[in-house]
Amino acid sequence: MLNDLSIKNFAIIDELRVSFNKGLNIISGETGAGKSIIIGAVNLLLGERAATEMIRTKADAATVEALFDISRNKALQKKISQMGFEAGNDLVIRRVVSRTGKNRALINGQMATLANLAAVSEFLINICGQHEHQMILNAENHIDILDDFGGCLPARAAYEESYNQFQQIKAQQDKLENQRLAREEKTELIRFQLKEIEDVAPQIAEDNSLIEEKKVLVNVQKLLAAAARAYDLLYGEASSVIEKLKEVQGQIKEIKKIDAKLTLSETDVENSFFTLQDAALSLRNYSKNLFFDPARLAAIEERLEMINRLKRKHGGSLESVLQKKQEMEKELLLVSNVAGELQKLSQEELIVKARMQQRALELSQLRAKAAAELKGAVDKEISALNMPHAALEVHFQRNAASASPETYNARGGDELEFYLTANIGEEPKALNKIASGGELSRIVLALKNVLSHAGSVETIVFDEVDSGIGGATAEIVGRKLKNVAAHHQVICITHLPQIACYGDSHLRVVKKVAGGRTTTEVDELDDEEKIEEISRMLGGVDLTEMTRDHAREMLAGAGLSCLESEEDKNAKKSAHR
Repeated sequence: MLNDLSIKNFAIIDELRVSFNKGLNIISGETGAGKSIIIGAVNLLLGERAATEMIRTKADAATVEALFDISRNKALQKKISQMGFEAGNDLVIRRVVSRTGKNRALINGQMATLANLAAVSEFLINICGQHEHQMILNAENHIDILDDFGGCLPARAAYEESYNQFQQIKAQQDKLENQRLAREEKTELIRFQLKEIEDVAPQIAEDNSLIEEKKVLVNVQKLLAAAARAYDLLYGEASSVIEKLKEVQGQIKEIKKIDAKLTLSETDVENSFFTLQDAALSLRNYSKNLFFDPARLAAIEERLEMINRLKRKHGGSLESVLQKKQEMEKELLLVSNVAGELQKLSQEELIVKARMQQRALELSQLRAKAAAELKGAVDKEISALNMPHAALEVHFQRNAASASPETYNARGGDELEFYLTANIGEEPKALNKIASGGELSRIVLALKNVLSHAGSVETIVFDEVDSGIGGATAEIVGRKLKNVAAHHQVICITHLPQIACYGDSHLRVVKKVAGGRTTTEVDELDDEEKIEEISRMLGGVDLTEMTRDHAREMLAGAGLSCLESEEDKNAKKSAHR
């Protein structure tokens, strides 16, 4: 329940504090006095976007603060706690709108976001004004109204969970299918290019190895000549190196016979002899294995041409060819994996779709039952609001049973709209096709009165819900507002005395000019002041005692029998004397 509202430097309001009570709180005042500005300030607390135009002229910032009693609202206390704010029996929401753009929102003194305010406001206040009329006219909102009335929201939440899973699967399928199609276009080319590489089957560094082998074959004669000459110099000729080394060995022996001081070892020379002898034998064996093979040379050149052709196509080196081969193999594997993923998703889709469809059918059945109950309850309310022949119809354009699951949306498989028959003999028509301002106001009030019994919001604000009505209908609307106030705190802005007289408390908004500035003030009226305000609403500027008596009668008829007419007071005084 909204206890106190403080407003500072907001629009034409300099500084204002308003206290609200239980039951029906009436707000009245001349047109332009600032009644709707108060509702605008409340909207700001509920998460509405702020603009610098809201700030009073010459002020740096506007501040709006409200104190709510949430001691009976355990669901809201839990919500606040889950959001990370301190939760208790009182809730304080504060908004500061600055010209510098440094706006702030606070919940129980802690910094909050607009999303936090919006989430909290769902439990706090429902504002029913001209916007509410537009909401009722918009067929898109009718299913939400029905679900709220019929207690369908838990079933709808369960359905929505399945629907979201179904949509996620469909999105994955679309993504994978697009990948598959994009890859399929390249698959044939990839397979062809991969086959080219696989047919050649190049090995790591094979091109370098073949180039070396080709170099040897091309230079066989030169290699044979060099090997033969080297062999002859070492071993083959009469004066070969080995023969001369033997002579060196003999000379060293002669020296050591005469002079033992020679440090040169015969073993060192002998080792050199064996090393050179092994080298000569290696050269001879090398020559034996050298021969010119034209067939092998042709094969090498053909092989190198195939490898070079692959290198020219795939990066210029054998390493890049082999890297490309790996990439193409992975690409083809991905195509295969996508097909497997799609098959897996198709099986999962069947399961999720069946669950979604079952939940949609259950939700649809609940809605059909709720539609009949809503019609009965609203018809009764509309009849009491001086529309005796009017009837509400919940028209289902389709339901989950007849619709394909692929056409379901986040709210189920049903599409519905509220229709109204205003007079006998007329076919039901959509609300936005027939409803006059007065009829629409009564329909909105009828729905609010019906929904108020099931709603979780403690405070309902009616912003000029009396648009387009008057006379006896206005009195009926007043009684209906009183009925709503039995279940909720109701704040009602009205111009009609027939409605104002039912208020448990009455606030009068007055616009004043002082010091060259316009300000708005709000006064809570006592019994006598209520008479004066109702009289003003009845008779305008020049009030007469007859008008005041009429106001007293209206207040008495609304239940305030303590208010006596001036004639009654005088009669009592005479009797006392």
